[in-house]
Amino acid sequence: MIRNVGLVKLKAGADGAEVAEIQDGFRHLDCPGTVSYTLGDDLGLRDGTWSFAIVADFTDMASYRAYDLDAAHNRYRARLGPLAEQVARVQFELPGGLPAGPGRLSSVHLAGV
Repeated sequence: MIRNVGLVKLKAGADGAEVAEIQDGFRHLDCPGTVSYTLGDDLGLRDGTWSFAIVADFTDMASYRAYDLDAAHNRYRARLGPLAEQVARVQFELPGGLPAGPGRLSSVHLAGV
């Protein structure tokens, strides 16, 4: 399973209604191979955070690549681009169904971060 994590830092003054419409579009994408798709705004519990995050899980690399190339997904990305100060992304493999053990952490805590 492939997990994609995206972080978006909006520009000051970004139109909130337009951002909400774009976010709604992302939430309603229906790309084959998508296992889960979560988008949430930052709660403002700490300084130095980003505006919102997307966490999406895909059955395999081919499903992620199809999502990345999906026409609707790219229309929303193109609309978001001018509103974003920064966008960060990472994709990594989840050890699907493997129990936690040496070298396989089920969660990680970064002290002081």
